[in-house]
Amino acid sequence: MEQMTAAHRTLPFGAQVRVHDLDNQKSVDVRINDRGPFVDGRVIDLSHAAARSIDMIGPGTARVSLEVLSTPAALAPAQFAVQVGAFRNRDNAERLRREMESKYGRARLIARADTPGLWRVLVGREPTQDGASALAQRIRSERASIKFAFVVRLDSV
Repeated sequence: MEQMTAAHRTLPFGAQVRVHDLDNQKSVDVRINDRGPFVDGRVIDLSHAAARSIDMIGPGTARVSLEVLSTPAALAPAQFAVQVGAFRNRDNAERLRREMESKYGRARLIARADTPGLWRVLVGREPTQDGASALAQRIRSERASIKFAFVVRLDSV
């Protein structure tokens, strides 16, 4: 929280990114160390320290642009999936996972150490971000109950 870090859905962990606030012209360099944000229309979630450094603490959100400064040198080929839900109740997560698997093939539950007690439902395993985006669009169009389906990078979940 007090490091210059950020969460991004698809950039690899360890990537260095410059975040430019388009309204106040301030910038901050951060390292990607988490996945998110999982809110429609948002592209990056800054740590408290990074947000404070560009005066985002009051408003909480800002119009920004991203500049990738570097990515880790030795990366395995990326794999992408679609997150279709996150649940505190594992039974609910498992129910959705089964539904997704029967309709779209591969689906799994992920519980990450940084968010204990939260089960994420991931669908698919695509070699490209475009392929995962197409799957996300298909899920949203076929399942009215799933309004938010986000592409996430699998090499770090």
